[in-house]
Amino acid sequence: MNIDLKEMPQLASIFRELLKGFHVSRRDPELYAQLSNLQDAYRALFKALGFELVCDTRGFYYFVPEQMGAQVNKTAQRLALFTFILVEHLADQGRDPLAVLDGGSLGRDELPALLDKYRDLFLQAEVESQEELEEKILRRLTQLGFAAEEAGVYRFLPPMHRFLDVCLSVQQDRDLAAALHSDLPLPAPVLADEPEEIRPSVVQDESEEQALARAIAEEQELDA
Repeated sequence: MNIDLKEMPQLASIFRELLKGFHVSRRDPELYAQLSNLQDAYRALFKALGFELVCDTRGFYYFVPEQMGAQVNKTAQRLALFTFILVEHLADQGRDPLAVLDGGSLGRDELPALLDKYRDLFLQAEVESQEELEEKILRRLTQLGFAAEEAGVYRFLPPMHRFLDVCLSVQQDRDLAAALHSDLPLPAPVLADEPEEIRPSVVQDESEEQALARAIAEEQELDA
C-alpha cells in the first residue's frame, strides 16, 4: 500500500494520542474523521510500528501493542472494578446501567454515597476518599477518552463499551452483585499501560518522526 503523508495532516496528533492509551471517538471530530476516511492506511502504517489499530463499530479507535500479552495494569483494574460497581449501583436504584454508561451521565454529588456503599471494594483498589476516586478513576476515564467532565457531571462516551462488554460477558443477570462480593478476582479488558510502559522497543530510541519515516520506507519496500 502506498502511503501519502500529504493526505494525513492529523498523523502526528493521532499517533501521539493513541500512544498514550487515549480512545479516539466522535467527540474528537478532526481525529476521528481522519481515521475513518483513511482507516486502511493508518492501520498499515501503525502495524509497521508494532501497534494494532482497533476500530470498534460503535464508534471509537484505540491501540493494542502487538507485544503486549494478557497483563492488565492497575489502572485498567480500577476502571473495570468501578464499572462493575456502577452497574450494580444503578441497577439497585432502578436505573438502566446501559442507558447511563452508554452516553448517560453521573453527577459528582452521587460519588459520596457510591463510595460509602462500596467502601470495601474501593479499598481493594486503594481508593479511600472522594478525592482519590476522582483522581485515580474518574480523571483516568476522562484522560483515556472513556468519559468527559463538565460542571461536575461525568458523561460516559462510546469507549465505555469495552468495560460494559466485560460486565455482560461475566454476568447476564443480577448475579453480578454476588460476583462482586466474592473473593474471585474481577476480570478486566486489556488496555494500554501508562505511556512510559506501553512504548514498544522498536520506538524507544527513535523520535516519532523517525519512527514514522522508517515505517513508511518499509511499507514502500514491500510494495516495490
